[in-house]
Amino acid sequence: MNTSPDSLQGIFAHAFDGIDRTLAAFTPRLTPREVGTITSVSIGIAKVSGLPGVGFEELVRFPGNLYGIAFNIDSDEIGVVLLGECQHLHAGDEVERTGRVMDVPVGEGLIGRVIDPLGGPLDGQGPVASSERLPIERPARPIMDRALVSVPLQTGLIVIDALIPIGRGQRELILGDRQTGKSAIAIDTILNQRDQDVLCVYCAIGQRASSVAKVVANLRENGAMDYTVVVVTGGNDPPGLAYIAPYAATSIAEHFMEAGRDVLVVYDDLTHHARAYRELSLLLRRPPGREAFPGDIFYIHSRLLERATHLRDDLQGGSLTALPIIETEAQNISAYIPTNLISITDGQIYLSPTLFELGVLPAVDVGRSVSRVGGKAQPAAYRAVAGDLKLAYAQFTELESFAKFGTRLDDHTRKIIDHGRRIRAILIQPELEPASVPEQIVILVALTAGALDSVPLDRMRDAEKALRKVSTEIPAQIRNRFSSNDTLSDEDREVILQAVGEAIAPFRPEPDPETKKKP
Repeated sequence: MNTSPDSLQGIFAHAFDGIDRTLAAFTPRLTPREVGTITSVSIGIAKVSGLPGVGFEELVRFPGNLYGIAFNIDSDEIGVVLLGECQHLHAGDEVERTGRVMDVPVGEGLIGRVIDPLGGPLDGQGPVASSERLPIERPARPIMDRALVSVPLQTGLIVIDALIPIGRGQRELILGDRQTGKSAIAIDTILNQRDQDVLCVYCAIGQRASSVAKVVANLRENGAMDYTVVVVTGGNDPPGLAYIAPYAATSIAEHFMEAGRDVLVVYDDLTHHARAYRELSLLLRRPPGREAFPGDIFYIHSRLLERATHLRDDLQGGSLTALPIIETEAQNISAYIPTNLISITDGQIYLSPTLFELGVLPAVDVGRSVSRVGGKAQPAAYRAVAGDLKLAYAQFTELESFAKFGTRLDDHTRKIIDHGRRIRAILIQPELEPASVPEQIVILVALTAGALDSVPLDRMRDAEKALRKVSTEIPAQIRNRFSSNDTLSDEDREVILQAVGEAIAPFRPEPDPETKKKP
């Protein structure tokens, strides 16, 4: 058999090519590892050397599967914020780069679960089912991606929905002293989203375990966990977890927003978040500023709250509404952190300890509270029945303080005070009892028309319950206008007032027989 040189060369080339492919298949693919060592460990942070390629906010892995975030990038060492307990770490231990930033699981599998900021389960229901992860730090949406706030977010609280309305996509700050009912407003708002097609994310930052357990129990008892994700960091957790918690909660909420859903996220509260960041910054030897807070304390909250928005329709039209909570000291709303957050948000709901002590719950100070956006999203029926309510209540509060001096009042002033007391009685609302839109409008129509002025104050609660009940008997065509942009006609008001009169008739006092006698 004669074989030409060219054919032999082709045979050998084919054989060597097959050998190369076989060797490549059995050769392990080695990835380079960049490993450093711990130089010192403190509570919540670690100093590491030997990672020259590490990036800012990159995730690094410590022994015991503990992770940390690279915060200070210096030429000779890096400062790392630890995301877990660090008792087992020692100087000289190895630290490895991961090449990725901190992320969190997202998706439908998180609904109804209680998790930590790392995505670990805290409710004893097994691992969290999720096939997708998002970085906790994401840029806020550009202005051109945003749409007008046009749909209201009903809280179920008359004092807020009527006087300080909130729109879907708004950032409304809740602030007040300790134990004035800030969290109660947020929980009532979450409960009121049942059957409203709004998903909720409740982020507890540095709260006591008993407080968080109470909140979760209330959500479960009222069926709110069916549409709620709870992200928790306890008071004993490392400050690094408290720092990343609101960002992780926002990424979870953004996943649903980008899918076209309306989402409400509650940060309870950002006071603990600011203190955790101050603790980390001082441990990392960053320069302290006012009240020992670092210079970028405003930036960490602004880049968090700017992620709340309402997307354009061509971007699925989802919305993310933020309700941050902040704690004041001795009613000082001009303190450093409260002032920062007031300037970032679109309004504030201020809770007064004076009103709380008087039993006016929720203790919302209407004079100091404002919503700069939600009024544009308020239904026309609300604006029609609640337009003068804030002015009438403000007049009442001024006259009531003046009347305490024992001055003799004329009939007109006395009527204003009596009417204002009915307004205040209506604005008092028990916890965990949110009012629906039809209930609120029927009550407000009765209030603004003066139909409740003849009801004794000690019977106002019973009269309100009767009005809530009669709201279900209003004709459907009128009730449909409550949530639309259609205004209530005079005929609609007459129908509502007729039903109101029949409902509150049993609570009006019987006329004095002497007044019936003719002179």
